[in-house]
Amino acid sequence: MQKVHADATTAMAGLLADGMTIMSGGFGLCGIPETLIAAIKLSGVRDLTVVSNNAGVDGIGLGILLETRQIRKMVSSYVGENKLFAQQFLAGDLELEFTPQGTLAERIRAGGAGIPAFFTKTGVGTIIADGKEVREFDGEHYVMERGIVADVAIVHAWKGDTEGNLVYRKTARNFNPMMATAGKVTVAEVEHLVEAGEIEPDQIHTPGIFVSRLVHVPNSTKHIEQRTVRPRTLVEAV
Repeated sequence: MQKVHADATTAMAGLLADGMTIMSGGFGLCGIPETLIAAIKLSGVRDLTVVSNNAGVDGIGLGILLETRQIRKMVSSYVGENKLFAQQFLAGDLELEFTPQGTLAERIRAGGAGIPAFFTKTGVGTIIADGKEVREFDGEHYVMERGIVADVAIVHAWKGDTEGNLVYRKTARNFNPMMATAGKVTVAEVEHLVEAGEIEPDQIHTPGIFVSRLVHVPNSTKHIEQRTVRPRTLVEAV
């Protein structure tokens, strides 16, 4: 099966529909599948449920889908960097399933592993547990959380081969690996595309069996979410 596609629009062709659930990898602006997000915007699909640690920032990442109001609901753990997100949520235009970060990671991992639900202490006694089953184990209370499986997962990798084997680089190895396993269809954008067999097996983070489609993105932009610098001294400048 030919997994490599000429561009992001072609890679997403036939996969998108109104009302579907999409997982989007990355943490902040690190490791986000920005090119694939842009293809989703161009497709015009609406009423999306998007599972992502955060919602990008205004004008970057998932923020561009908020601008076009293509997202109906977010399943996220951190949303503090996006003013438009806050405006839409407070206006009642955007649903939010707020999930503790570790719980979100485990819900995605569970979905990819075929585990429908699990129990965790995180959130017991808070609004996180409202409407959910709470059970006692060994004298402690735990809340039941459901695993998540998406219709489509989109991820960003540093390197991939033509069979879909992926390698992530540094902080970009965050939500991407687990999301790649939890989509019914997974589409990856890769910075460096090589032939099958050129990646050492022990270096592979996501086996190609989980990846249905690939697009080569050699010049991806590396955004900085919060740029913090200190003044350079004369010695450093020299």
